[in-house]
Amino acid sequence: MSAGVRTGGVTVRVPAKVNVQLAVGAARPDGFHDLANVFLAVSLYDEVTVTPADELTVTCTGPDADQVPLDRTNLAARAAQTLAARHGLSDAVHIHIAKKIPVAGGMAGGSADGAGALLACDLLWGLNSPVQDLLDICAELGSDVPFSLLGGAALGTGRGELLTPVDAGTFHWVFAVADGGLSTPAVFREFDRLAEGRDIPAPEASPALLAALAAGDPDALAAALANDLQPAALSLRPGLAATLAAGTGAGALAGLVSGSGPTTAFLVRDEEAAAKVAAALEASGTCRTTRTATSPAPGATRL
Repeated sequence: MSAGVRTGGVTVRVPAKVNVQLAVGAARPDGFHDLANVFLAVSLYDEVTVTPADELTVTCTGPDADQVPLDRTNLAARAAQTLAARHGLSDAVHIHIAKKIPVAGGMAGGSADGAGALLACDLLWGLNSPVQDLLDICAELGSDVPFSLLGGAALGTGRGELLTPVDAGTFHWVFAVADGGLSTPAVFREFDRLAEGRDIPAPEASPALLAALAAGDPDALAAALANDLQPAALSLRPGLAATLAAGTGAGALAGLVSGSGPTTAFLVRDEEAAAKVAAALEASGTCRTTRTATSPAPGATRL
């Protein structure tokens, strides 16, 4: 064991995200889509703890933990495997995920766990990797994983993995968690089906949206929120329309499907409005539960 390796555990906290703009281009030859993806990290977190072990194992507790794969395909396990392989190390660690981010909910919970495990293993093994090296591994793991590492607010281009930080004031959110999840690949396939025969413009970030973010102006941001995957998510889960109507009817400034869904996100003016909208959504019977949060939030952080 090298002098830099820690014998105790390392815990890293990682945020969920909401896409305030998700502009989607046509399918590329590799099957991915070019995106203009404006991410905000929000104050809903998973905690990933990594400790030395005899072999690579994954455990998970929290809401919907039974839906989280606990084998080597888990993004957190893949992060450990990839980092270990790069440095000629054993990947024998125990990864425990304390989950609060909705599973398969369009809020990058799996990506957050991958970023959290990557940073935790890097700290556990005393590697002190440059951030860019970690971001390169994140991009290998998945399109949303780099942002989960950095957090804050950023524009993602390419397939979402090429990040440019953007300025953002504080915003208040309510998230309505649906029963069951939605497969991101399935939503993109439905997007392609719905777009068949149409000319799809190259995705670009909205100047009005970026200006609203920087100004911390909730009314201007509400007018600019956009998600090109929302029609596809609604096609696969028509009941989400009732959730969106319930949230905006209760006073939310705007609502949209978060990423590929099925979680829906509602922008509200302040903490008081968040409590009111959350209560109305839960009473409406159109969602399983709600969470309130603020943005932006920090990225992966050691506790």
